[in-house]
Amino acid sequence: MSLRTFMDSLAPHFEKGGKLTALYPMYEAIDTALYTPGYTTAGPSHVRDGLDLKRIMISVWALAFIPALVGCYVTGLFALEAMAEMGLTTIDDWRGIFLNVLISYDAASVWDCLVFGLAYFIPLYVVVFLTGISFEIWFASKRGHEVNEGFFVTSILFVLTLPATTPLWIAAVGIAFGVVIGKEVFGGTGKNFLNPALTGRAFLYFAYPAQMSGDAVWVAVDGYTRATALGQAALGEDYGVSWMEAFIGTVPGSFAETSTLAILVAGAGLLLMRIASWRIMLGCLLGMMGASLLFNSIDSTNPMFDMTWQWHLVLGGFAFGAVFMATDPVSAAMTQRGRLVYGILIGVMCVLIRVVNPAFPEGMMLAILFGNLFAPLIDNWVVQANIKRRLARG
Repeated sequence: MSLRTFMDSLAPHFEKGGKLTALYPMYEAIDTALYTPGYTTAGPSHVRDGLDLKRIMISVWALAFIPALVGCYVTGLFALEAMAEMGLTTIDDWRGIFLNVLISYDAASVWDCLVFGLAYFIPLYVVVFLTGISFEIWFASKRGHEVNEGFFVTSILFVLTLPATTPLWIAAVGIAFGVVIGKEVFGGTGKNFLNPALTGRAFLYFAYPAQMSGDAVWVAVDGYTRATALGQAALGEDYGVSWMEAFIGTVPGSFAETSTLAILVAGAGLLLMRIASWRIMLGCLLGMMGASLLFNSIDSTNPMFDMTWQWHLVLGGFAFGAVFMATDPVSAAMTQRGRLVYGILIGVMCVLIRVVNPAFPEGMMLAILFGNLFAPLIDNWVVQANIKRRLARG
């Protein structure tokens, strides 16, 4: 029996009148993920495009694994270096059951570093995906809607913003908050005005600060502490890395904020496939550069005033936020000119938060959520300006 035949045999149980009708959204999501629907539109003509919503989401999901894999390697690298420094040769928790067989805990081995990082990334991703998709299916069943592929993107982006040491139950709480409060209460995909992945991440930052920030969360070894370069910069200390090391990715941080190079490679793919808006990315860069140059020109005892735009680009989550988060087609501005203004606003806010707020040296997460709030207002301003201009011509 072929897989197609098997799926067709299950269909009557999930369709209207079947015993599992309430779970039809789950069946439909799996079926359409495996096969293109076998029906066509019979009504009026529609615009045909090879890049539909499903392919857009799957493409973004796949490209996100470029910085994810680099982040896993860097996570393993710092953890194995810390273990060697502490004289540890194995780990005793449940991950050790697998790692003690697969790797030799050698920081010089690419395989060992990658597998060690994956041992933290994969459990987080599985828990986040299963928790989030459960809420997606529940809401879809209640509303009679299909399960949207957008959660594939939300789940991977949410995990990439987390420290490797995030407890699994906290990750589950965060994605549940992001899906329910950030999206479903507004009607689901396409109706939310906040990025659900960042909504969940912001909730965790304020609800569980000890597990989401501080020097003890960035290296996946119990009892070992290491500050991020941004954290050191905020204290006026040496960044601890060269600019090129930060650009390539050998810096501590969440899975996504290590390698700017990997993020730019993924971003190039998004632009080539015309999935992400180059105006938003450019706006973020211009806003960040302008705000950085402004603060650089001011004489202050605050060491963050002296951080150049080149360092803002490679440290923290700026690059990842500008490429993957700010370009979310639902929560971002919709008009062409509005997208550029929206990006500039995010870039300025990111630097403003990093420089002026000593308690929060990152900034990009809150800057994007702030931009999400103003995106409808920006679009309205652009539309009204176009109307006035056309009326003046007439």
